[in-house]
Amino acid sequence: MDRFALTELILARLNSAEENIRQQWQNPIGTTTRHFVVDDFLPVDVARDIYSAFPKDGNGFYNRESFREKKRTSAHLDQFEPLLGEITHAFQSPEVVERVSNLVEFTHIEPDPSLYAGGLSMMFKGDFLNPHIDNSHDAARDRYRRLNLLFYVSPDWKLENGGNFELWDEERKVPKTLVSQFNRLVVMETNKTSWHSVSQVAVDAPRCCVSNYFFSQVSPDETDYFHVTSFTGRPEETGKRMLGVVDNALRNTVSKALKIGRGKDEVNKA
Repeated sequence: MDRFALTELILARLNSAEENIRQQWQNPIGTTTRHFVVDDFLPVDVARDIYSAFPKDGNGFYNRESFREKKRTSAHLDQFEPLLGEITHAFQSPEVVERVSNLVEFTHIEPDPSLYAGGLSMMFKGDFLNPHIDNSHDAARDRYRRLNLLFYVSPDWKLENGGNFELWDEERKVPKTLVSQFNRLVVMETNKTSWHSVSQVAVDAPRCCVSNYFFSQVSPDETDYFHVTSFTGRPEETGKRMLGVVDNALRNTVSKALKIGRGKDEVNKA
């Protein structure tokens, strides 16, 4: 299936879920971060084919491991089954960008065709992504990151598997957990307070996600600001929380001084 057919399927599902999407977005529960979830997003056979296209050993993915995170990502879509590139670019199509923008009532939203922030994510047993706010801009630092679109495709994924998406309250004390279940789309806003994470994977199975990000020259709060991806620890990880303060400050200082963003392969994908 090519990106054009996939685009039509995406648009049809967004249209059918419009009322529910708007209700979720305007009334976030358990977090101040606006978001929405659409289950049974694509036809089951299509979602299964997308999952099957992932290399189950993570071969060819960029491995990231630190106190902040442990996972594998890739934006080099030409190295994998064509379907992975087609579904990623379908989310980047002008029609999908416009439809999502309309649903959340954002203006001047632009796609990320270079996949500076988008691409593929895989997590295996023991992998995690600590609470963080995403880097504020694109590579050129002339557009703000505004929306994250996360499409999960691992079959039979359950709460007890771990590897679930979490949205936090502003004090990062209590998370709202969204199970990374099969054929689920999660869309969230990105700003200075949109803290999110992924719980540690507890099973011997790959958690696979197609990630896309939308940008805008319009600041989320109409102020001019910049920050790198900034991490903290989970509530019980006091040491990581202290380390995060120092680490975030240091990386922000270096990035601002050198006027550079993070490298393409180093951008976080949830």
